[in-house]
Parts: sequence; C-alpha cells; structure tokens
Amino acid sequence: MTLNILIAPSGFKESLDAEQVADCIATGIARVLPDVNIYKAPLVDGGEGFTKTLVAATGGTLHHLQVTGPVGQQVPSHFGFLGGTTKKTAVLEMAAAAGLRLVPADMRNPMMTTTYGVGELIKAALDAGAERILVGCGDSGTNDGGAGMAQALGVKLLDENGEELGLGCGELIKLKHIDFSERDSRLNQVQIDVACNWHNVLCGDKGVARVFGPQKGASPATVEAMASALEHYAAVIKTDLNMDVRLISGGGASGGLGAGLHALIGAKLHSRYDIVMQYLELDNLIPNADLVITAEGCIDFQTPRGKIPAEVAKRAKRYNLPVIALVGTIGEGAEINFQQGIDYFNSILTHPCQLSEALSQTATLLTNAAEQVGRLLLVGRQISSFKNPKFNMPYQKPATKFKTRASYLASCNNL
Repeated sequence: MTLNILIAPSGFKESLDAEQVADCIATGIARVLPDVNIYKAPLVDGGEGFTKTLVAATGGTLHHLQVTGPVGQQVPSHFGFLGGTTKKTAVLEMAAAAGLRLVPADMRNPMMTTTYGVGELIKAALDAGAERILVGCGDSGTNDGGAGMAQALGVKLLDENGEELGLGCGELIKLKHIDFSERDSRLNQVQIDVACNWHNVLCGDKGVARVFGPQKGASPATVEAMASALEHYAAVIKTDLNMDVRLISGGGASGGLGAGLHALIGAKLHSRYDIVMQYLELDNLIPNADLVITAEGCIDFQTPRGKIPAEVAKRAKRYNLPVIALVGTIGEGAEINFQQGIDYFNSILTHPCQLSEALSQTATLLTNAAEQVGRLLLVGRQISSFKNPKFNMPYQKPATKFKTRASYLASCNNL
C-alpha cells in the first residue's frame, strides 16, 4: 500500500515562507521514498505570508504600495483582494507594515515602534473599494496597542492639553481623551474581521508587554513601562468608549493591535484558524493521510498557545494520525507538545552556529532533516514488511515436559 504523507508547515521567520518549507520537506522525503504520495498544505496563522497565501488559494489579486514602517521609514508593502467572494474582500497582514523583520536590529525598541502603516494599508483597501477587510495579526515588531493604526485612519488620541499624541507605546501614558470626529467614515460601512491568536491579552501578568516585549528588544524596565502604558490606554478606552479591552481574547495580538482594531475601528476578533481554515485545504487532506509532517522555526512551551504545529496536531489526532514536527530550535518546555498530539520533533540544526548562518542555510538544513525522516520511515517499512512465522506464532504451553536442557533446545530447533 502506498504511503500518503501530508506536509502542513508554517514558515520559518526571516528565512522561508510556508510554501518553500513544504517544498523543502517534500524534496527531502522524495530522496529516500520516491514512491510515496506527498500532499502539501502550507499554512499561515495571520503573520508573514497571510496575504499572499490567501490570495493564491482563492485566485485573487495582489497590490503593492509604500507605507510607513514601524520605525517611521517608508517600506514596501502589499494587500490583496480574495477571489470568488460575493463581497469585495481585501486581505492584509500587519507584518507587511509593522513586522519585526522591518525593525533594524539596532532599533528594536517597542516603546517607539508604530502600527501607523497598518492603518495606511486599511485606508488603501478602502480606497480600492473593499466591502470587507480581513486583517492578519502576527510577527509584529510593535507594542502600541494599535494606536498608530487608528491615528492613520483619523482617530485623534489627545493629551490633557488637547494635543495629539506622537507615535509609539511610550506616548500612551499621556492619553487623556479619544476623539472620533475625524475618523474615516467608511469604517462604519465595512466589515472588518481579524485573525489573531486567541490566547493573547492586552494587560495583566500575561499581557502582551510582559510576554512578548523581551522578544522585541525591551529591557525589564521597558517591559514594565509598556505594561503601565497599556493599562492606562485600556482605562481611557473604557472611560471614553465604554469597552473593557484589558483581557479580551485576542486583544493582545500583535502588540495589542487586536484591542485597537476592536475598540477604535470596530473590528471583530476571531481565533485565527477559524478564519484561515476557510480558505486552506488542510481539513480536506487530513482524512486521506497516513502521516502528517509539520514545521516551524521554534517549538517550546508556547507552541500549544495557538502555534501552527499544535493546531495541525490537534486536527490530525481526530483521525489518530502520527505527527512529526521539524523545527529550527527546541526551546524551554518543548516536551509539553507530546501532550498536544505531536509524536516526534527534532531540530534541523546539525551543529552550533550563529543565527545568521542558520537563516542562510535553512533550506538545505530543512531538506536534509526531511531526508532523515524519510530514512526512519524506510526503516519502519522494512520492519513492518519483515515476515517470520517464528515470531508470529501464538504462544502455546508445551505438551511435553523436558527432562534435560538439551532436549528442550532440540525441540526449539524444530520450530
């Protein structure tokens, strides 16, 4: 019987997109097992690649433009329109305007970075006639609670003197009042749906500043300053707009952009896979698979909190399928993923190296790692095809009592 392998990976940040990851794994497997059936379902979770993947899946169109990047410079970006929709539906990802990869390593201060470019993408979609907008949250380099996004769409964030705030999380501590008088009126007529990590919240001990701030370059002191600024921001939103966004599911997505999208421009937040799986083939392919291989840049204790490998494993286990994960790095608490349906994971790295070297060699490392998985499968195939009647006979109690060891061994030789 021919083995059916489903490859359902995430992209590797700053290296390969999900389609390229799937191709590398397929190439590695085929080196050893050219006769297997390979199906590819590259996945996105709202971060990098969200727009291009959904546009490609639906036969839509992609549109390029320049927007304000997270540190204030102009950066190339894009949004798209989905194909085959009754409503003209635009799709965009915050990472294309405010992603961590757009923040130079020596400028990674999330007190200063802004989501202003995300608002410019939304405005461009409105200018192009969008009736519905899908926003993907993930891979952010910001922590401004979506304030910059709202400012780009005409929302005025004012201090106690009625002056407009500058850009960045550091400004939010001065917020006194939110003014909608010049907010883009087209926002009232368009449906905005946000694909976000449902586990992320804006404030508190597990708020976005404390959980993700260090990854974006924040020192311990900066983390606490950001947490205080976002608490103040949430308090003003509650006073002025009668919305409590401190702990809403998804409110902490992309440095609090989820909360800003919901409170300041009327977006509806969704668990990201509720959106993504409407357009991708994973659930249709899983029932016909014998094995699922997934992949991501890192596996650790946070993977079960909405990351692609855990989501793939959850869906595969509905059909009792084995799941293998190939990852760049294995982080703290990774073993928890054995409880989430991942049966085996391994790093693609073969020796200690600098991050820059790993990123430049990801395609080769991943392909070689997939080849090793193929060799393990080949061993399994050889074991399963090994037939020996001696090992398959059911146990029967001997009818004869042996008087000597020699007579017992002679009997065994006749089996």
